[in-house]
Amino acid sequence: MSKELTQQDHSNAWIIQTWAAFIISVSAMGIGILNLPVDNWTKGFMGMGLAFTVGSTISLSKTTRDIHESKRIYSRLDEARIERLLAEHDGVMR
Repeated sequence: MSKELTQQDHSNAWIIQTWAAFIISVSAMGIGILNLPVDNWTKGFMGMGLAFTVGSTISLSKTTRDIHESKRIYSRLDEARIERLLAEHDGVMR
């Protein structure tokens, strides 16, 4: 009755694709900011915005992952409690 949860590993191709997409997007945005026809203060402001956006995106994805993993753990604990109660109940009924 117990289900075994297996950890899903990412393939090397997926890891390379995600890193490549991240590096390309941040590089392209950085190059775009550097080539803007504005003064350096404005470029600096845009660069800070890019840095904070990347940082907050990483924090959001880690938080979302942690919430998902904690729900899986609570679900497994609830299943274990229910199985124990059912086992005790079956033992009393026999």
